[in-house]
Amino acid sequence: MIKLHTAPTPNGQKAMLMLEESGLEYELVPVNFGKGEQRSEEHTRLNLNQKVPAIVDTDGPGGGEYTMMESNAIIVYLAEKSGKFYPDDVRVRYDIQQWMLFQAGHIGPMFGQANHYIRFAKEDVPYAKERYHSEVLRLYSVLENRLGQSEYIGFDDYSIADIAHYSWTKGWETYDFDLDEHPNFKRWLGALEARPAVQKVNEEAVRIRAEMQVSN
Repeated sequence: MIKLHTAPTPNGQKAMLMLEESGLEYELVPVNFGKGEQRSEEHTRLNLNQKVPAIVDTDGPGGGEYTMMESNAIIVYLAEKSGKFYPDDVRVRYDIQQWMLFQAGHIGPMFGQANHYIRFAKEDVPYAKERYHSEVLRLYSVLENRLGQSEYIGFDDYSIADIAHYSWTKGWETYDFDLDEHPNFKRWLGALEARPAVQKVNEEAVRIRAEMQVSN
């Protein structure tokens, strides 16, 4: 059994999606940011960075309980545990790894900053908004070009690289992004949103977010 401690953030949704896709048995433990639960002593024991997600696997490597933080590391762990979405072919693995690192090093940080300055900043900072917004649009173009080479982001089949990117890039409407001018990305987005696991996690994210707002 895997206990997933998370909130419906983009990184949190990655782990939710991987667990749904993998078919592994899991229990979701909500972490309410509005109440500061990510900074609690209990959660800090699971994730020293006081972020989400974190998992506790009661049947970890070598037997016994195993705790892990960092969403992309968790996705790789779950892929190897389930034997899904991370093929054994060495070349394919290197392709997937490149795009997992691209997501962690570029998509996550830049989209996160853009989202903050566009939607949540208490003061209007035009320079920051323009800087991060421009970079988000550039990164969407990188994905557009990649998806012109490959059916999916990692290689020509669905993989953990797609799971890592989806929750960060699905909110394209926030960024004044023209989906129709990016047909490869639009095709990929449609393919992912046709998957039952993606649909379920999107619904769950809305439900959990609403429940947390009511309880705050």
